[in-house]
Amino acid sequence: MGMSTSTPSLPRVRNAAPRLRILWSFARPHRPTLIHGLCLALVVSGLGLATPMVTKQILDALGSSTSLVGPVTTLLVLLVVGGAVSFRQWTLLGTLGERVVLEARQSLVRRFLRATVPAVTSRPAGELVTRVTSDTVLLREAASESLIGLINGMVMLVGSLVLMGCLDPVLLATTLVAVVLTGAVFAFLMPGIAQAQQQAQEHVGRLGGLLEGTLRAIRTVKVNRAEDRMEGRIMTDARAAARYGTRAVRREALAWTTAWSGIHLAIIAILGVGAWRVGEGRLEVSGLIAFLLYAFALMEPVTEVSENVTKLQAGIAAAERIRQADALSTEATAPTADGTSTADGTRTVASPDETPVLRLSKVTAAYGPDRAPTVRDIDLTIPRRGHTAIVGPSGAGKTTLLSLVLRFLEPTHGELLLDGRPYRGLTHADVRSRLAYVEQDTPLVPGTIRDNLLLARPDATTDQLRQALRDVRLADKVDALDDGLDTPLSSADVSGGERQRIALARALLATPDVLLLDEATAQLDGPTEAAVHDCIRSRAVTGAVVTIAHRLSTVVDADTIVVMEAGRVRTQGRHEELLESDALYRDLVESLRIAAPAASGSASQVTAGRAA
Repeated sequence: MGMSTSTPSLPRVRNAAPRLRILWSFARPHRPTLIHGLCLALVVSGLGLATPMVTKQILDALGSSTSLVGPVTTLLVLLVVGGAVSFRQWTLLGTLGERVVLEARQSLVRRFLRATVPAVTSRPAGELVTRVTSDTVLLREAASESLIGLINGMVMLVGSLVLMGCLDPVLLATTLVAVVLTGAVFAFLMPGIAQAQQQAQEHVGRLGGLLEGTLRAIRTVKVNRAEDRMEGRIMTDARAAARYGTRAVRREALAWTTAWSGIHLAIIAILGVGAWRVGEGRLEVSGLIAFLLYAFALMEPVTEVSENVTKLQAGIAAAERIRQADALSTEATAPTADGTSTADGTRTVASPDETPVLRLSKVTAAYGPDRAPTVRDIDLTIPRRGHTAIVGPSGAGKTTLLSLVLRFLEPTHGELLLDGRPYRGLTHADVRSRLAYVEQDTPLVPGTIRDNLLLARPDATTDQLRQALRDVRLADKVDALDDGLDTPLSSADVSGGERQRIALARALLATPDVLLLDEATAQLDGPTEAAVHDCIRSRAVTGAVVTIAHRLSTVVDADTIVVMEAGRVRTQGRHEELLESDALYRDLVESLRIAAPAASGSASQVTAGRAA
């Protein structure tokens, strides 16, 4: 079974507004340019409509032996002016299309980066990427050229029919039969084309999400010999996209075939009826030729209308998918009531007194409105200085606790305070300007080593970057690289331990008031781990350090150890106290083989525990 059956997707935009209005929302800011382009298109169409009439004048001049200079000169003027106006229209609408794409991409990127963490992580990254890449390309022609092309094509179609009526009403009636039948076929086929194109785009998005996740875990896939199975899951969506795409192509082909066949049948009928009317003396030969020129020219507006209707269908589907991103919940950026907001990322000033830097009061939180709470009634105080370690079995709520502090997750009950001020009175940037965070899997952003370090402190000097690397014992490694700090990074270039150290150096460089570490020493060797613990101890002297810990080396020196169980704070204290007083803590220590035998709390056993 493919990912398409289980991957969450963005909510569809349904019936909130007509589908065309969604597409128009992207083009609306560019109405002056669109009107300009439409006027140019109508000029080109008018010049094109005048050509058969001028041709009739030439034929009449040949029959009456009058001068051809005037009509021929008129044809040349129409050609030159038409070419110049067409060039201007082409470049104007092409530039407009790129501007629409750029604005749509900027809107999507801004929305994704400012959305809440649960809103983004609940969907495959590849699916979101297709919104920015392929969907915006489909939007380009629909929001610029297709709207104008459709109007222009209709004007040309109506204009041609009007002028054909001026030449001969009987032949016009013959032509209208073909035009009406062609329009009926298009009206019948277009909804199916739109639906098939939208389904194809949906499966392309799911394919991108599954492929992106598979490539990210390619080592795991290969080790488990799962290449064929993952290929099958990915190809399920690929085949579905191809199936719907083929369905749309077939309907488009039928529409086009009908249009071309209708025009050709009309021309054959015009030739037959026209020859009869010429023979009856009711129509001049020049009039028949001019009428035939309009009939041949009729293919252009019919083709233009059909092409642009097809592009509009694809563009409307893309516009709906892009607008679905508006449903993503975003983080608040409004200024605080007292005007202290730092939504631009400027760091706030810590309180000089001994107020706890962080406090959680009766906090309960869940990862969704209909989901059970992950943490309940958390009461926890983080002093302005010192090291607080959080331990507990898997699923106890440790990472959720950090997510609440970092405001990746909002509490359903209770309150968090920073320097005694409630989180609800601060923006996300206010809170995070005081924090630094090292994730357990320590992802690195695309770019160089320097780019990754400057992410936390853009104004840092090269000397400060090198000092941060020395603190985590990575300076020599970086200096040995050909490009040093400017070496590009990828997951294949550095080991897991080196990624952890770069992430830790980045956090230390920010000199935060609170340093949050989600098991930041998990992939480090002994000597490097000791150096990192020196950094932690040094930082705990001047600020707060909060770690999720699975190693004794992280726990024993902590000023406070918080033991969590089933989403609650079970107890807290120092290592020696908890070894004596809490059975769960002793079990955690023993299960990880990081402590001495838990018998009594004698000093010798505490020492043994530290040594282990």
